[in-house]
Amino acid sequence: MQVLGLIIIGIVIGVVARLLKPGRQSISWLMTIGLGIAGALIGGIIASLIGTGDIWELNVLGTIVGIVAAIILIGIAEGTVGRKKV
Repeated sequence: MQVLGLIIIGIVIGVVARLLKPGRQSISWLMTIGLGIAGALIGGIIASLIGTGDIWELNVLGTIVGIVAAIILIGIAEGTVGRKKV
C-alpha cells in the first residue's frame, strides 16, 4: 500500500514540478511521472534524514523537497533528451 501511495504522490509531484518549471518541456508525460516518483523518493529520503518523518510518510517538507528535486530532474532530462545529434 505504501508503494501505491508513493506512485500517486510521485505523479502529483511530477505534474506540479512540470507546471512550475518555466518554458516548454520536450519530455513525455511518462518520463515526467517517472521523474516525479524519483523526486518523491528523494524528498522522502531527505525528510527522513532530517528527522521529520519516515520515507513512506507524506509530509510537507518531503513534498516540497520532492517538487524541487523533480524540477531539477526534469531540467536535466530536458537537457539530455532535447539535444540534437550532430
